[in-house]
Amino acid sequence: MDRSIGPRINGLKLPLVGTRTKGNLLMLGASMIWGFAFVGQKTGAEFVGPLTFNAIRFAMGTLVLVVVIFAVNLVRKVPRAKDAKLWRKALLPGMLAGLILATAGGMQQAAMATTSAGKAAFLTGFYMVLVPIVGLFWGRKPSWKIALGVVLGFAGLYFLCIKGDFSIEPGDALLLATSIFWTAHILIIDHFVPKLSALRFSAVQFATTAVLSAFAAFVLDPHPFTGMEHAWGALAYTGFVSVGIAYTLQVLGQRYALPSHAALILSMESLFGAIGGALFLAENLGARGYLGAALLVAGVVVSQLGEASDESVSVESLA
Repeated sequence: MDRSIGPRINGLKLPLVGTRTKGNLLMLGASMIWGFAFVGQKTGAEFVGPLTFNAIRFAMGTLVLVVVIFAVNLVRKVPRAKDAKLWRKALLPGMLAGLILATAGGMQQAAMATTSAGKAAFLTGFYMVLVPIVGLFWGRKPSWKIALGVVLGFAGLYFLCIKGDFSIEPGDALLLATSIFWTAHILIIDHFVPKLSALRFSAVQFATTAVLSAFAAFVLDPHPFTGMEHAWGALAYTGFVSVGIAYTLQVLGQRYALPSHAALILSMESLFGAIGGALFLAENLGARGYLGAALLVAGVVVSQLGEASDESVSVESLA
């Protein structure tokens, strides 16, 4: 069914106003969960190595999605043969996405040790400015909104990250580098997910991320798989809730929402990250930092509005 319209009654197309509102609310809930997850990541970084942290939380998220898929199969009475076919189709694309997610996620979590939760939330969202830029190389028509969004985004980065002596904190630089991987991740999702089971694709990529992070933890983390007893709350929230539950909310919400609306709603993750950092960690970005954050959010919103005319934007959360 065309998701921009509702069911037909006597040949008339009825708008999905109520359903779309519910979808937007589900995505707003996902955005809030992901934003506050930066608090959990920052807390976990104090006790657990970055790759160990990601290995555990993505394993938790995988478990949630497997349970959800099992429940959906029971409700919809999906035959075993069809279920197996859906898993096979999602395997290789999910593993490729998981490889990129493990890289970006590991870099992001490593950065959490030297940057604030609020700043990390804003800098992670910068990939939403880069995606429309990459789209220009694939034949999408340039627009003044995308150009303005890019200018605002880079101006925001300057005020948020660059000091008076033109230096940048290591954690901030690492987060900016992850934007390249987040952009690649979103483009892979944009290419594969319309052809696959979104939940199975995500379960495979999260499982791949967990396995790769676990192996890498033994090589790169100073003390792999230690300190977890001090971070179970952060692990449970970022794993079961942020990776597992929030992604399910996003999938359900995007069934009925316009893609451009979804992108804008999910970009609020940055705002919730800053709110969480202020409420739970007493963080303060300062006047310069908040100006940069405001410009960066404006850049994200304007660049996504530039994509909205053809409703072609795809979105995915990386926390």
